[in-house]
Amino acid sequence: MARPIWTGTLSFGLLNIPVKLMTGERRVDLHFRMLDSRNKSPIRYERINEETGEEVPWKEIVKAFEYDKGSYVVIEEADIAAASPDHKETVDIDTFVDAASIGAEFYEKPYVLEPGKKAEKGYVLLREVLKRSGKVGIGRVVIRTREYLAAVAPQGDALLLLILRYAQEIIDPADYKLPEGGLAKWKISPREIDMAEQLIDSMSGQWKPESYKDDFRARLHKVIEQRVKSKKVVHGKQTEESKLPENAATNVIDFAELLKRSLAKKGGQAAAVKKTTRKAPAKAAKKTAKKAAKKRARKSA
Repeated sequence: MARPIWTGTLSFGLLNIPVKLMTGERRVDLHFRMLDSRNKSPIRYERINEETGEEVPWKEIVKAFEYDKGSYVVIEEADIAAASPDHKETVDIDTFVDAASIGAEFYEKPYVLEPGKKAEKGYVLLREVLKRSGKVGIGRVVIRTREYLAAVAPQGDALLLLILRYAQEIIDPADYKLPEGGLAKWKISPREIDMAEQLIDSMSGQWKPESYKDDFRARLHKVIEQRVKSKKVVHGKQTEESKLPENAATNVIDFAELLKRSLAKKGGQAAAVKKTTRKAPAKAAKKTAKKAAKKRARKSA
């Protein structure tokens, strides 16, 4: 069962509705790991000091803003914490606007608001009133460490929280070279208009998002499964130094789950477990022998 990102309140006026913020999308991207083609070992991304040419340990890395070419101001973690909003775990609705007045370009990411215990009545009240009025609530929400602009909108039995882009993030289409003017300027005839309308009418239907599939991803999955089944698998060495911390920026992509499932069908998983079990006692015995030898040496001294 999915876990909430946070548990807090949805508030407008004096009404506070306990809610849980749940993810509203499922990422299905395929992830790849970069290997050296010569020996199939994973590529390690190093943090190199441009001046000394030496690798920089993570503990020595700080965040900075480049305010001019080659000039930086260092931002401490305390500065970021101080700038963080105070109203965490709260969706504060400032105003209600017509849903149709928000352009499609402003919508970025969906979440689902799930009512908390004994909050169903307030949840249903807001949901149904928004449906009747055709409005959405606009407010701010903090997700993890960043504050976002968001819209609260009804959809079926749910209240969705839709992350919105700020106006400064939107590029004005007028910045591009677009054809101005109407039909007459571009000498489009009534016959062409009629034919285009007929074509659109003949191709019209209901919006059924479930009928659209990611065909590229499905085809690529088949290629990967075929490679695994045909044993075209390479095994590279993974060293501790090549592992990145969780917060490191990387374009590393992982097929571990897919490979695990494919290999399990051929008994590869069972063989791997058996091999590990055989090695473990020998390793432990070797370690015990070393300790005993050191102990005897200290006694004889």
